[in-house]
Amino acid sequence: MSENYERQPSFEQKTPIGDDRERAVCATCGFIDYKNPKIVVGSVASWEGKILLCRRAIEPRKGFWTIPAGYLELHESAEEGALREAWEEARARLELDRLMAVYSVPRISQVQLMYRARLLSEETAAGPESLEVALFDWADVPWPELAFPSVGWALRHYREVLGKTDFPPFANPVDGL
Repeated sequence: MSENYERQPSFEQKTPIGDDRERAVCATCGFIDYKNPKIVVGSVASWEGKILLCRRAIEPRKGFWTIPAGYLELHESAEEGALREAWEEARARLELDRLMAVYSVPRISQVQLMYRARLLSEETAAGPESLEVALFDWADVPWPELAFPSVGWALRHYREVLGKTDFPPFANPVDGL
C-alpha cells in the first residue's frame, strides 16, 4: 500500500482546478468531497377519493401531517424509494401512476420527486416515523397542520390532475401557495 493511503485524510477548503467554488479537498490524495442536494421521494396516494396522510412522529415538524415521503437511499430508484417510504411511514402498499412534480427547495438543498399513486388496499397503519395515518376527504385535509409547504403543493397539484391521464410534471408554484 502506498504511503498516501496509509495516512489519514486532511481536508482543506479550496477551489479545485476547473471548478468555480470552494470545496473540501483532501490535501493527502486530492479527493474532492462534493456536497450535493438530498433527493426526497414521496407520493400522494389515494383510496376511493380519499388521500393518505401521516402524522409525523419525528422532527422536524413532529405532530404535523405529511404525505409519505423521505430521502432516497443509495442504490435505489426513485420509484422504489417512494414505495419504500409509503411502507415505512404508513404500512401502505401502492401502485405508482406517474411522476407528478419535481420541487426544488434550495434553502435546504433538496430536490423532491412526488408521484401520484393509488393505494392497493385501504389497510394502513402507522410505521415507526408516524404517530398515526388516516385517509382524508379533500374537504377534511388539515391544511393548517401540514408539515411542509411542499406537502400543500403536492396535494393541490394532485387535485389539479384528478382524472387526467397525461400531464407534465409540476414544479414549485410561482406564488408559493
